[in-house]
Amino acid sequence: MQLVRLGDVVASMKNGIYKPASEYTDDGVPCLRMYNIESGKIVWRDIKRMKVSASEQLDYGLLDGDLLVNRVNSRELVGKTAVISSAMEFSVFESKNIRVRLDTTKALPKFINYQLLARGSRHFANNAQQVVGMASISQGQLADFPIVLPDLDEQRRIVSEIETQFSRLDEAVANLQRVKANLKRYKASVLKAAVEGRLVETEASIAQREGRSYEAGEQLLQSTLAARQVQWVGRGKYKTPEPPQESDVSLSEGWAWATLEQLHLQIADVDHKMPKAQESGIPYISTKDFFGDEGIDFSKAKLITAADYEGLCRKVKPERGDLLLSRYGTVGEVREVSIDGPFQASYSVAILKPVRGFVPIRFLIAALRSDVVQRQIKRDVRATAQPDLGLAHIRQFVVPVPPMAEQLRILEELDRQLSILRGIETEVENNLLRAQSLRQSTLSKAFI
Repeated sequence: MQLVRLGDVVASMKNGIYKPASEYTDDGVPCLRMYNIESGKIVWRDIKRMKVSASEQLDYGLLDGDLLVNRVNSRELVGKTAVISSAMEFSVFESKNIRVRLDTTKALPKFINYQLLARGSRHFANNAQQVVGMASISQGQLADFPIVLPDLDEQRRIVSEIETQFSRLDEAVANLQRVKANLKRYKASVLKAAVEGRLVETEASIAQREGRSYEAGEQLLQSTLAARQVQWVGRGKYKTPEPPQESDVSLSEGWAWATLEQLHLQIADVDHKMPKAQESGIPYISTKDFFGDEGIDFSKAKLITAADYEGLCRKVKPERGDLLLSRYGTVGEVREVSIDGPFQASYSVAILKPVRGFVPIRFLIAALRSDVVQRQIKRDVRATAQPDLGLAHIRQFVVPVPPMAEQLRILEELDRQLSILRGIETEVENNLLRAQSLRQSTLSKAFI
């Protein structure tokens, strides 16, 4: 097995085609972009099509066995690669990619592709040039990539063994993904049961069995509305929120419907004029800073000046215990503010200030994440270039209000079940990571 350069087994290399947006059309030829290269394969997703002449099809067409290598990307992704299959629709490729056509009397496309998968990412990350915030590799750098080159029979044996191992891993990963999807559905069903009175025995049922009275949801709602007026510090004369419209969804005995406006002192967003980013300052988060189910990544948030922060806070100021609801782009994600430090949220996020001391924050979060509210979000979201959910709609979303004693039991049972669920989810994620490590280990061992 000899060590050679990739260029030693290449018949030709060519950078892809560039055309302005006006040349893209629904009935054109597929143009593979850097987003279509993933894990050594072509991913047929979000395919762009363009007008291509006959001569351009000859120059930039992709044939069975061609390698498509990404030449411009972030440093950790530049150099990713895939093999073109004859089963794929005839396509051309964009300028951020390089087509590598091999001399197949010397090297098998899959054999070279697996070597690039095994070592290409680290190699090109260390050797790429930085161009306007992106890493870039040239044809010359790609040609200099070191490869091991046994005879063709040995190449076929190695490829066969890799694909056998990968087939087993693919089956395991598919099973884990099915488990992951089932867990997501189970979580949704638990939340749905929680806000429909099916997760624990109702307070009405317990009170009837014990022969006593209880505070119903309607009484809790009236107490909340009275507290809302006391806690309200807005401008002008206090205005009592309108009651919810009649719902065709039946409630458990002792429960009541309330609008989000009735349960909150304020539901607002900041002015839509975007403040300028600064080298240092106060975090200005958006939905892109949400991660996982609960997290907000303040460390990567845009920073703004203290003056801009103070100006934006004149309309609404996020504080500990408030809720953030994504309303633009990614719609319907919920986060609780759990820090005391100053920050502001962009207009892509609605800031909800609950009435303090009544309906627990955690129950509001469960309701917002449940099918009960998510259906209302889907109904009212405005389909523009980016999905957009208006504040007026958010204020009128209806949520169930159970008796307080029942809410506390619901939250206890919800915590118990979701804790078990999180443990299983963590195990699934760990196994998916192990599968990825095993895939990389298989490749590394094949080319020692």
